[in-house]
Amino acid sequence: MAALEAADNLDSLEDARVRFLGRKADLAALLRSIAELPPEEKKVVGRFGNLIKKELEALHAQRHSALEESELVHGLEKERIDITLPGRGLPLGHLHLITQTQREIEDIFGGLGYEVVEGPEVETDFYNFTALNTPEDHPARSLHDTFFVTKDVLLRTHTSPVQVRTMEKQRPPVYVIVPGKSYRRDSDATHTPMFHQVEGLVVDHGITLADLKGTLEQFAKAMFGEVRRIRLRPHFFPFTEPSVEVDVSCMICDGAGCRLCKRSGWLEILGAGMVDPNVFEFVGYDPEEYTGFAFGMGIERIAMLKHGIVDLRLFYENDLRFVRQF
Repeated sequence: MAALEAADNLDSLEDARVRFLGRKADLAALLRSIAELPPEEKKVVGRFGNLIKKELEALHAQRHSALEESELVHGLEKERIDITLPGRGLPLGHLHLITQTQREIEDIFGGLGYEVVEGPEVETDFYNFTALNTPEDHPARSLHDTFFVTKDVLLRTHTSPVQVRTMEKQRPPVYVIVPGKSYRRDSDATHTPMFHQVEGLVVDHGITLADLKGTLEQFAKAMFGEVRRIRLRPHFFPFTEPSVEVDVSCMICDGAGCRLCKRSGWLEILGAGMVDPNVFEFVGYDPEEYTGFAFGMGIERIAMLKHGIVDLRLFYENDLRFVRQF
């Protein structure tokens, strides 16, 4: 008992256990010899031998528990990390709101029979401007604050170049949408140097402005609700003629006028128009045989309108208090 109590660590305690309670210890030998003792001694030796064994085992267990706890406390004080503690589970993430919105748009147009196509983000001047009816001296170029890599190579300012590349590769009919990143030198509450767009292109026989309106009305209802209405306003884009701006009835006031829609009852969602015949000539389409329409929308803009977000920069600040809401 003195040896067990004197042990000051688990190793010395184990040595004491082996010495007095092990298979080769005196006590074990004594208990094994009981069968050889005279009958009158068997009961006495057996009774007291087992009593001693139980007391020593109980003392050993008590001392082992105390030393184990002491060493754990000492280890926690000495070590900064307790490797015996269970690991901390990592919370599962989810898709960013921009990605969610892009996929929702893709699903809507996929249901209308459109194909999703992609193209390079580093583009040539020809595909980004010239082939889209925007020659070097065209005033519309001043509307694009462009990141140039070289004189003729740039970061695309819209995803429209992919429309030209698609028409070069295939003959009509063409029904595609082009999601992806675009770049312009602009940064404020409603603009960022990098942003996401989805543009659409349809080329076929007999396509009219009525087809464009019907398509976009179907999109608005699927994205913002069945009660939404749209309106088309005259506008200008170099690669469409005629061109229109498309508004959707405000989802807050339902067209009555509120702070979000600036009392107009309408919210601008995208630009669109009939493909200019000059664009067809760049890709070898006969404008007398085919007509088509194109449209383009900012994914961030759609997400902001649908979820009531007022500052575009929130999408990129990665504040978990914002991100976790979606």
